[in-house]
Amino acid sequence: MKKSLVYILLMFFLTIQGLTLEAQRFPKPEFENGHTQPAVQQAEPRSNTWEWVDIFVLFASLTVVSWLVIKKRSRRGVLYMSVFSILYFGFFREGCICSVGSVQNVTLALFNPGYVIPVSAILFFILPLIFTLFFGRTFCAGVCPLGAIQDLVAIRPMEIKPWLQKTLGILPFVYLGLAVLYSATASDFVICRYDPFIGIYRLDGTFLMFVIGGLLLLMGVFIARPYCRFLCPYGVLLNWVSRFSKNHLTITPSSCIECRLCEHSCPYGAIEKPVSENYKLDRKLMVRRFLSLAVIIPVLITVGAWTGYQISDELAMVNPKVSMANQLSEAEDNPERELTLNVESFRSSGKPAAEIYEEAKDLLGDFSTGSTLLGAFIGLIIGLTLASLAKFKYRQDFEPNKGNCLSCARCIDFCPVEKDGIFEKNNLT
Repeated sequence: MKKSLVYILLMFFLTIQGLTLEAQRFPKPEFENGHTQPAVQQAEPRSNTWEWVDIFVLFASLTVVSWLVIKKRSRRGVLYMSVFSILYFGFFREGCICSVGSVQNVTLALFNPGYVIPVSAILFFILPLIFTLFFGRTFCAGVCPLGAIQDLVAIRPMEIKPWLQKTLGILPFVYLGLAVLYSATASDFVICRYDPFIGIYRLDGTFLMFVIGGLLLLMGVFIARPYCRFLCPYGVLLNWVSRFSKNHLTITPSSCIECRLCEHSCPYGAIEKPVSENYKLDRKLMVRRFLSLAVIIPVLITVGAWTGYQISDELAMVNPKVSMANQLSEAEDNPERELTLNVESFRSSGKPAAEIYEEAKDLLGDFSTGSTLLGAFIGLIIGLTLASLAKFKYRQDFEPNKGNCLSCARCIDFCPVEKDGIFEKNNLT
């Protein structure tokens, strides 16, 4: 644990040295022209000093939660940190900038050289991933304010069938793909626009977002962390990185005795049960599964790519320039129709229509390529999900699935085994 923390500290300060201190916080990129979208929920700009305070608090919180989960093995400590995260990153920090939304800033910076990404956005994106690589998803456990508020309301969680959980688990990949597509084309920051809890933290969200946030919290009483498990786009990246985590939460600190007390302790369905080596799959059945998947996965990728290409024009309509060009074209085709406010505003600006048409044409080409790749990506994910349902692996103990485990430490309290292998009789009765 100490050695890993030293590595992280080193990477943290090297990252700080590599970033220029002259980079200033820029306002959100301008998605113009002539088209007015509903305002993205955005917190007031903060001074550079406060930005560095936020970064320090994030780093300190990740360190404390990782220690509580891996070394201290304390569910109560994680709970206290969740409350702190809600108060600081939620209500005080107003949920911005958050690691979940930083995906868009990083994507925009990669595809648009003119956009100068804030230092805080880079660090809020990369620090949780670094900690996840070493300790698992401790960011989800008690640092992310979106996850923390859901964790507190998970009072009577119900188990979800594995096949249904796998199916719903495809949605975050779709959300991530759309967020990357719209950020790369400078169209919109959809994660920020439709964040269900930011309105609650700022007490200024639209009525619709208040309703969605409230419904998710109400749902979270019975289906633990619905947003984290079935929507969060940043959770996809954390899931991938966590699978390679050097140190990860374990249910028992010593040898598992298979008492099965932890079997139903995880409200997120992240505990994998032991499978006896005596259990054998029919060899012919395994061969048929492999051959079926070898055919199905390429087909799914092809169908997904074709579908993405077909709907690329519809997806492009989110871009203000494409939408404006479409409205101008409709106005020219129907001169007798009353002009919309956007069209009147554009014409009064004096900008040639040919220019907006040319820009929209280029954007449609970008969306055609991006949507095709997005469709192929979703097809691949569906195929891999099917493959994971057919996968068979021997296990001797009850183990957390590294990718799905949110490191909340709930399961720890159910294990009667102490570190030295002595049983706690009080827990067994």
